[in-house]
Amino acid sequence: MNNMFASDSIALFASLLERARNQQLPLTELFQVAETLSASGQKALAAELYKVWIAFNEASPFLHIVYFNYSVTLRQMDDIPGSIHALRACLKLNPDFAQAHINLGRAYEDCGLNLQAIQQWRTYVDATGDITPDRTSHRLMTLQHIGRVMEGAGLLEEAETALWQAIELRPDKPESGQHWLSLRQHQCKWPIIVTSEHVTGRQLVDAMSPLPLGCYSDDPLFQLAKASRYIKTLVGRPDLSEFPRKAPRQKTGTGERLRIGYVSSDLRDHAVGFALREVLELHDKESVEIYAYYCGEPRVNDATQERIKQAVDCWRDIATIDDVAAARQIAADEIDILVDVNGFTKHARTKIFAYRPAPVNVSFCGYPGSMGSPFHQYLIADEQIVPPETELYYSERVLRIPCNQPIDRKRVIAAPPSRTEAGLPENAFVFACFNGMQKTTAASFARWMEILAATPGSVLWLLAGADAVNQRLRDTAARYGVEPERLIFAPKAANAHHLARIGLADLFLDTFPYGAHSTAADAITMGLPVLTVPGKTFASRFCSSIVAAAGIPELICETPEEYREKAIAFAKDRPSLAAVRASLQSQRETSVLRDIPALVRRLEEVFWQIQGECERGEMPVPDLTNLDVYYEIGAELMLENQEFEDDATYRRRYREKLARWNDHSPLPFDKRLWTKEGA
Repeated sequence: MNNMFASDSIALFASLLERARNQQLPLTELFQVAETLSASGQKALAAELYKVWIAFNEASPFLHIVYFNYSVTLRQMDDIPGSIHALRACLKLNPDFAQAHINLGRAYEDCGLNLQAIQQWRTYVDATGDITPDRTSHRLMTLQHIGRVMEGAGLLEEAETALWQAIELRPDKPESGQHWLSLRQHQCKWPIIVTSEHVTGRQLVDAMSPLPLGCYSDDPLFQLAKASRYIKTLVGRPDLSEFPRKAPRQKTGTGERLRIGYVSSDLRDHAVGFALREVLELHDKESVEIYAYYCGEPRVNDATQERIKQAVDCWRDIATIDDVAAARQIAADEIDILVDVNGFTKHARTKIFAYRPAPVNVSFCGYPGSMGSPFHQYLIADEQIVPPETELYYSERVLRIPCNQPIDRKRVIAAPPSRTEAGLPENAFVFACFNGMQKTTAASFARWMEILAATPGSVLWLLAGADAVNQRLRDTAARYGVEPERLIFAPKAANAHHLARIGLADLFLDTFPYGAHSTAADAITMGLPVLTVPGKTFASRFCSSIVAAAGIPELICETPEEYREKAIAFAKDRPSLAAVRASLQSQRETSVLRDIPALVRRLEEVFWQIQGECERGEMPVPDLTNLDVYYEIGAELMLENQEFEDDATYRRRYREKLARWNDHSPLPFDKRLWTKEGA
């Protein structure tokens, strides 16, 4: 059968069509032949065979299945209208055929008809209230599709409702909970974790993915353990038979350039693209050769992407090829060091790194934390984010540059508006935070309200979310006794105009535990001081790195209480804040934050250091010992929902619980908190 059409046997295919017309082609043979045709690239013939069989076998009790398979073949041929017709015919014959409902909704979605897609899926959900085991998986999938499309359409409340139905149906499946929790964070719905008689807090903790976890908890060990667990689910154990481990090429001392590959979905008008474009332009082309592997959405007239294309030696778009093909391309390009600029962010292609198409993988710039993977050997950070004594919170070997937040000194900035034009009161003290809504926690918001209550006449300027979210925050402010109109929401604006208005504020208030990253760099670029309190995680310490690099370390607070008191003091003593702004301005061009040439030189030194270690056989092996136990302890601590604690107290709590685990079942010693000395 596999070779039936290799020789273009027209007569044989004609006989199949004749048998189909005469109702002499059994269903099993039809499916087998059609599958063989499709697999050999002859989908048009498979579709023709299905079409003829359907036309002359209308009495078959399995006609709906043939229509469904026909629809799949048409979809593979990009004949979406034909596929829709076939799916409708399938459902007319069998209205309970779940997969047809799912595929028809997807077809509508692919045509941009999101409302029809949701209605189609709702039809199936409404018809399957009486759950049976065979219907559960399809109902779950349908609810997840509804939630996904509604979220994309900005219908956040409706998406949340659909996803909660999916969670209660199968609380052991993390996909629905992952999106539901993220939705609640983006809507500032506190508490984020809400249980029911069907769903436990632990199940929701398990569902949370690494990036939203950074917005929820300042626990670097649990963050590491969560990343490691997520990697196992996301990547698993890929087949490496086609990818023999690559030995490093001898480059040190040869005069040959080091070949660096940056993999990212954000090499475009995006915070990461803004951060990297001058870095890529300043790379020493006599020392390093830069390959960019873009895995993001297609872009047209994207100024950042065009600059990056001009800056790199080779640009490759890998968005439309699978992970294996991408890894093969990278291997063929003979990349020495492959840089993961995504981590666990949107459109990440983490599995590419698991194939190890380059001798070494490095995490840099895109994700604020450890990857917890067996195939990321290095992490590039700075000493403020990862002090030497906190390296135990990372599975990678940490190498350092002056500041982890590169900036682009060539960014276009529009003419600044007046406060009135920006919707601000002219003489009020303006606190501001332009972080995404998902970073605003109940505790951070409560501190802001305490600050506003202590500084009459001040306002808080926030980046606008959905109308319902803005109103929710105003209502919450009222419950704290703060006039709702003192919360002012900045509408979305083009980047140049957003930068121009930032400097109108008096003081930027950072969030915790996930602080400002590029937003802090933007604020300081525009002369706006940033007040922050670092915690223990990468995400919570990033902002303090930017503040220190800008030369105003006095705005780094040791505790949330100090943060609150300093904010109040600055509002009541404007000359003291004016002195900070003057200091910020005087060292603007000489600060570490804006010395991008020095950052790039150090980055290249780090790359060559990594290359040397690899050539000498000194490449680190990620230490993942006991991370399953750290995960269990971290999940338990997370449900206690303690916002802030000093590092000594934090480590003591972990050691106490590790000791209890060891009493139950002896643990091997590790290089973190369960050491021979500390046990």
